[in-house]
Amino acid sequence: MQVKSKIQPIPIADVQNTPDTRRLPIDKVGIKEIRHPIRVKDKGQGEQHTIACFNMYVELPHNFKGTHMSRFVEILNNHEPEISVESFKDMLQEMTQRLEAETGHIEMSFPYFINKKAPISSVQSLMDYQVSFTGEINGGGHTMTIKVVVPVTSLCPCSKKISDYGAHNQRSHVTLSVTTNSFVWVEDLIELVEQEASCELYGLLKRPDEKYVTERAYDNPKFVEDMVRDIAARLNADDRIDAYTVESENFESIHNHSAYAMISKDKRQDR
Repeated sequence: MQVKSKIQPIPIADVQNTPDTRRLPIDKVGIKEIRHPIRVKDKGQGEQHTIACFNMYVELPHNFKGTHMSRFVEILNNHEPEISVESFKDMLQEMTQRLEAETGHIEMSFPYFINKKAPISSVQSLMDYQVSFTGEINGGGHTMTIKVVVPVTSLCPCSKKISDYGAHNQRSHVTLSVTTNSFVWVEDLIELVEQEASCELYGLLKRPDEKYVTERAYDNPKFVEDMVRDIAARLNADDRIDAYTVESENFESIHNHSAYAMISKDKRQDR
């Protein structure tokens, strides 16, 4: 009887672990634009299932040639089939440990849907908002930032003041980024922004609703400066918010450019 000989595995070089002599550390190295299903807490429905786009990075010390790119994908897929905000934090910790890094950074951006009622007819429709969660570990400390992009209506106070007939208005994008010290609903951040606009937007409106939103905006004119200041004042009074950046871009209806304003504040410096 012929005995089969054992085939000895051929060693495969691990090039990433070879030394690098240029003495240049890399701030962020990893993967971008990888999609994965997630679960997000929904204030009205319990939770919402959506698809997120992930960016995952770690720092790379000067003496390593490269990082292990495949481990980022393994970490993403080894977690539950649908990642939640809670497992997002665990995933960040695991990433820095497995890649032996002191600094780690994960971003996940996803569309988030809210079922809204029109103001007069109460007809329901979905509005979509772009939401991002960013987690960072740096020297053992952990921070979590939530960003929402909220489309709203703004009406120009100057146009209303000087015009005999009506006033020009535009659709605006308000981008709000907050670093929190306790749980904050995504819906609460969106509602805060919408309340400080000339008028909020809806997915579906009947004629009585169109009349309402037109007159609501006319009665509540806001410069781009007004919107960021009014939102910032609300955030200053909210103890759950440690730091924030609020930006507003008005896509002008009578110009071929946008109007823009931004306020950024770290409230921890005042404590």
